[in-house]
Amino acid sequence: MKYIDEYRDKSIVLALANEIKKTSTKPVRLMEVCGGHTMSIQKFGIPYLLPKTVELISGPGCPVCVTSRAFIDKAVAYSRRGEVIITTYGDLIRVPGSSSSLDIEKAKGADIRTVYSILDALSIAKENRKKKVVFLGIGFETTAPGSAAGLVKAQMAGLRNFFLFSAHKVMPPAMETLIDEGVQIDGYVGPGHVSAITGETIYLDIPKKYGLGVVISGFEPVDLMQSILMLVKQFENNDPKVEIQYTRVVRPEGNLKAQQMLDEVFEFGDDWWRGLGVLKNSGLKIREKYAMHDAEKKIEVEVEPTREPKGCICGEILRGIKKPKDCKLFATACTPSNPVGACMVSNEGSCAAHYLYNR
Repeated sequence: MKYIDEYRDKSIVLALANEIKKTSTKPVRLMEVCGGHTMSIQKFGIPYLLPKTVELISGPGCPVCVTSRAFIDKAVAYSRRGEVIITTYGDLIRVPGSSSSLDIEKAKGADIRTVYSILDALSIAKENRKKKVVFLGIGFETTAPGSAAGLVKAQMAGLRNFFLFSAHKVMPPAMETLIDEGVQIDGYVGPGHVSAITGETIYLDIPKKYGLGVVISGFEPVDLMQSILMLVKQFENNDPKVEIQYTRVVRPEGNLKAQQMLDEVFEFGDDWWRGLGVLKNSGLKIREKYAMHDAEKKIEVEVEPTREPKGCICGEILRGIKKPKDCKLFATACTPSNPVGACMVSNEGSCAAHYLYNR
């Protein structure tokens, strides 16, 4: 198949649904760890096509959602400095901090600009040499190579006024921690975009150590249904392994150039995840070679004490032990227009997905 409409073909989707129904004989819980998958699963009504034996649960696959409130608080503190221009992707603008957000600070006069890539931020730095331009780097292995390339370009161009504030993370430590903590998971729907960079090797320990399968999936209904069928077959046959359903995009070895760029600029370090706490070697920290562009090392700010919102269960939702409808704030005090927690803000957040498509 070549075209997107083929991956939304109703007859193929229903045929896969029938095959899953015939194959699944015992309860199985499958977790997707990609916010794009979460949104697609709800948008296309995938849970309603599955037999009662197959349960889908959402994990920590939304970069905005897992990022700490302390990161937002520090970004807000940076924005309050007159010599700083904040550049960021749009979904971070409205994420609530402890007492403010970038959206609120922008309304007060802070210079905060939405960009489509780090290259836009570099252009802003070139045009504003007397300002300190801070790019908020967020996301998993998908977006981190872009941030890495931006730092290399900044260093080559001598842009000493350009800085990265990195909240980049890597996925495998979170996937393993969920299993270690006893969350009932029988297989992972693997993230497609992350895997386009990393390839399949980052997941190989999961079948070996935990006896769980991983199927790297695309984002259309046929992709997701086929991936679920592959995981169900693995589970029924007690044959856990890493498989690639999304073969039109993901290669086993991944994108080697992007991997080299990541290794050039970043090194692993401990990082905090909403719902999971501090995970060893789960974050990407800027190497000393590029320290002159590290916002945390070069721009000092006082940051207010971080306070989490009362009643929000975003952390439990990201761990797969609660669902959005279990939250007392869902669709009442917390809505996309008035979000309390990050899971309702991001386009990839589980709460936002359920609010839009599953109320």
